[in-house]
Amino acid sequence: MIRLSSTSLTFALTLSCPNQPGIVAAISAKLYELGGNITEAQQFDYAEERTFFMRIVFDIAASNKIGQTLSGAMSVLADEFRMDWSLVDMAKPHKVLLMVSKFDHCLVDLLYRWRIGELAIEPVGIISNHPLETYADIEFYGIPFHHLPITKDTKVEQEARIWNVFQSSGAELVVLARYMQILSNEFSQQLSGRCINIHHSFLPGFKGARPYHQAFARGVKLIGATAHYVTSDLDEGPIIEQDVERISHADTPDDLIRKGRDIERRVLARAVRYHIERRVLLSGNKTIVFSN
Repeated sequence: MIRLSSTSLTFALTLSCPNQPGIVAAISAKLYELGGNITEAQQFDYAEERTFFMRIVFDIAASNKIGQTLSGAMSVLADEFRMDWSLVDMAKPHKVLLMVSKFDHCLVDLLYRWRIGELAIEPVGIISNHPLETYADIEFYGIPFHHLPITKDTKVEQEARIWNVFQSSGAELVVLARYMQILSNEFSQQLSGRCINIHHSFLPGFKGARPYHQAFARGVKLIGATAHYVTSDLDEGPIIEQDVERISHADTPDDLIRKGRDIERRVLARAVRYHIERRVLLSGNKTIVFSN
């Protein structure tokens, strides 16, 4: 997000709390008192859970202690309304660790969107279970590449190395851009809420090898993809974004693969953007997504 001027900062405030009267008024009044100018405001009352969710983007005059001032003010409101909240400077790019296997279409798409400024991310590393030569035609722009092949016997050791790269690089998010290795339950738990996966999804669902060929054999009419947070339940984590495309009897397995790759690219890119712009709030095994 572009700041209005060099003397102003743009912050995103997200929160959830038990619903009650006065939440919006209290937050708006506090931001007004501090000189904040609200530019975006979205809210949702999850009536079944009696929980209130909100995302506010606002500009405020820059100062050395503005972050501390805002955090202090929000802490007071959080105590009053029992809020879970987050406050981030929207001008800081999100540090992302990208993981990929043989199929590189999602990786290339994310790198392109980053290069042209569409995604406010800072790729701090690329991890693959395939060697660098696999991606000879791809420009990595100096992003560190880590070849970490995984076997049944080396899984624990290699996941420890991935975690070390995650921590040492300062990464805030892991994106599994068609990384075709199953993460262990323990590692998935470590990355809870900080790891996004893209998964082909059909009606009905086809698991295992050659899913598009299975779909073709069943004569499906819709194919799609799902981006979700990784949990120990493998592909059953909280869903961030989905999309589908209609197909017909005339489509071959290669047609399904081609169309599927297009869906996977755009669904994953949207999910990453929603996450880094703080548009996704977790609610148990569901998400509240304030898309724009």
